[in-house]
Amino acid sequence: MKIDEIDKHILRCLVANSRLSIRELSKQVNLSAPSVAERVRRLEEEGVIEGYTAKLNYSTLGYSIRAIIQVTTRHGMCEEFRRLMRIHPNAEWCYRMAGPADYIVMLTVQKLEEIEKVIDEISGLAQTTTHIVLSKVQMESSILG
Repeated sequence: MKIDEIDKHILRCLVANSRLSIRELSKQVNLSAPSVAERVRRLEEEGVIEGYTAKLNYSTLGYSIRAIIQVTTRHGMCEEFRRLMRIHPNAEWCYRMAGPADYIVMLTVQKLEEIEKVIDEISGLAQTTTHIVLSKVQMESSILG
């Protein structure tokens, strides 16, 4: 699929605010509403736009502690670990990795004790290295330009 600069502009606008109406989006990209609607439909059909979501502020909800855990599974325990992460309420995301760790997991919790509990749950399946997140660097660039 070929993505031109107008498509990229549409995507940047939707990433910034996925609730934009087609009418408002058309104003921002300086294109007619039917043209923008057609482009958005095409981006959805091609799988470039996978869906629209709400971005939650976990700190406001009381979940102000984040930890990144590097996980090296014990022999043959990968599927059990993945099964646990798929349903774990504090696991925000989990990626399979190449390199010294098999997985990297982002936990979002209210108290440090909750991180310890998760590590205890994982300990039969894997070895872990835990990093507490202090702050997030606000990114100004994007692959969309």
